[in-house]
Amino acid sequence: MKVAVGQFAVGNVWQDNARTCVGLMAQAASNGAKLLVLPEAVLARDDKDPDMSVNSAQEANGEYLHVLLEESRKNALTTVLTLHIRTTAGRAANTLLVLRAGAVISRYQKIHLYDAFSMQESRLVDAGNQLAPVIDVAGMKVGLLTCYDLRFPEMALSLALAGAEVLVLPAAWLRGPHKELHWSTLLAARALDTTCYVVASGECGNRNIGQSKVIDPLGVTIAGAAQAPALIYAELESERVSAVRAMLPVLKNRRFAAPRLF
Repeated sequence: MKVAVGQFAVGNVWQDNARTCVGLMAQAASNGAKLLVLPEAVLARDDKDPDMSVNSAQEANGEYLHVLLEESRKNALTTVLTLHIRTTAGRAANTLLVLRAGAVISRYQKIHLYDAFSMQESRLVDAGNQLAPVIDVAGMKVGLLTCYDLRFPEMALSLALAGAEVLVLPAAWLRGPHKELHWSTLLAARALDTTCYVVASGECGNRNIGQSKVIDPLGVTIAGAAQAPALIYAELESERVSAVRAMLPVLKNRRFAAPRLF
């Protein structure tokens, strides 16, 4: 399966961000990708207004999603991203959406909110309470996570035990001391924990690091971006997952019961 990972700097005008997403979708589809992973919170962002992502939240069937679904109708590409969806007055859900053939085929409300490093996502965002189902993309099983979920190995393990061969992760990973090291280390660790591919998109710009990556089941980076807008590609193979799991059977060798998240 050919996958694409797009990263860009989300701006404060949602129409411009939607056009960027549409352009990346069209480019990925034209280059034969079956799966495209875009960053977290791509509706709107402003470095001077940390609440813009929530304050600009739209309804579940809002205009932003309508624009993306129009593009999605043109091909069989599966696109993964997150948007803030309005819940109650002044609050939103950080919602991962999976688009294919003009429809939302799966969604996941971010479970682990980023209340760390002096940030408090839960101040305006409502946490989800269940994993998304593992989905099929071009014959491979794909599990869904969002950004801070990366720091919780039991979530990735639960998805792998549910059949995932690939973990996808839209993110907006904030800059800070050692944060780039955390990002690269955790991506490799989750691949090794689960013997899954990890396909991670990072929003770039002044506040976030970019550095989108595709990691193979042995923790090796097989495609990566730097800090500028980019669209990268990699080939994923079920046979590679099977081969790694045969020589490194951590899912079979574990001695603890499957984690219960809720």
